[in-house]
Amino acid sequence: MKVIVDLCIVPIGVGTSLSKYISICIEKIKKAELKYILCPNGTSIEGDWDKVFEVIKECHQSLHDMKIPRIHTSIKLGTRTDKNQSLEDKISSIIKSENIS
Repeated sequence: MKVIVDLCIVPIGVGTSLSKYISICIEKIKKAELKYILCPNGTSIEGDWDKVFEVIKECHQSLHDMKIPRIHTSIKLGTRTDKNQSLEDKISSIIKSENIS
């Protein structure tokens, strides 16, 4: 099953800058060859359900391996069976309906 996930991973107890840790997760997503869009407050990921959730698990494990004792993660997800929809499709649909660019 295909899924689109909005993912926000927040390591706790590492200070105020999280970019070092987020870049580790982005590398995991790239290695898994999943389509993604980096956003200011999270990352959108598109792909097979099992593959996406395996990468999320790898992100958590990699950060815990760095001795981060606690991670808070928010996940929003959507699936569709009526049509095949990509991240770009969702964005362009909003742009078209709102006449924005």
